[in-house]
Amino acid sequence: MDPSLHPTHDEERDRYQKHQNDVDDPGYRAFVSPLVDAVCKDNGPDDPGLDFGCGKVPIVSFLLKERGYDVWSYDPFFKNDPDLLGRRYGYIASSEVIEHFHDPAKEFGLLRSILMEGGGLYCSTSIYSDSIDFNKWYYKEDPTHVFFYSARTMHWIKEAFSFSEVEIRGPLTIFRT
Repeated sequence: MDPSLHPTHDEERDRYQKHQNDVDDPGYRAFVSPLVDAVCKDNGPDDPGLDFGCGKVPIVSFLLKERGYDVWSYDPFFKNDPDLLGRRYGYIASSEVIEHFHDPAKEFGLLRSILMEGGGLYCSTSIYSDSIDFNKWYYKEDPTHVFFYSARTMHWIKEAFSFSEVEIRGPLTIFRT
């Protein structure tokens, strides 16, 4: 999206305040379960993790903690603890976050810098492909979705930020160090 059209900080926060997310909602739990399952498959409960962009209801953190995982929650609007961005993590989970990055290079640079070697960055977002009619694509209708990703973009990110590999599983992309 043209940066001049990006929502302001206040407009974004107001939009996110309207989200009706509930950790007891089976649909919401099912929606984030592929990301949570991937984290659990690849990491142990004692590996330090970060739920980056957790929102006002940190569902990923909640589900990982239910399974005994050591995870912290960070969100620039709702859980803004800059000290968390000065630590290093074995994994970072971002559910429906990266499409909100106003400066993806800065954000991916930050995430890569706080990820331990051998770690994984787990991102869920809708992946755009040529088979999608952009004019009819529901995902672009959210005014806070300012950047869209394709498989090609994910491979570019892998190279640009020195990840060792990238794996795309539908809406889940995993970058490994």
